[in-house]
Amino acid sequence: MSDRDDFGAFLIGFIVGGLTGAITTLLFAPQSGEETRIMIKDKAIELKDQTSETFSETLSKAEKAAKDAVNRAEVLLEEAKKKANEITEKGQVMLEESKEKVTKATARAKKAAPPKKEA
Repeated sequence: MSDRDDFGAFLIGFIVGGLTGAITTLLFAPQSGEETRIMIKDKAIELKDQTSETFSETLSKAEKAAKDAVNRAEVLLEEAKKKANEITEKGQVMLEESKEKVTKATARAKKAAPPKKEA
């Protein structure tokens, strides 16, 4: 998120800097007011076009990054499901083995225990 904020700040600074430089250059240029207004208008149109192009490129990159992130998240989710299934299966096997051991140990204990005397 910080990268996106940094890029937005950079883009705004780039646009403001470009406008400031263009206007300053035109205002100090040795030409008539009419010529200056025409140049300002032309530069504004040019800057608008450049901004639109930059915005389109940025939007394309953001969409691609979002798609990549979604695809990666899907892959990670599938891997997590596989791991969870493996762990569940191993847990079931261990549970069954433990039940068998307890059953065998109980049977051995019953055989080894002396018979109860009735009072």
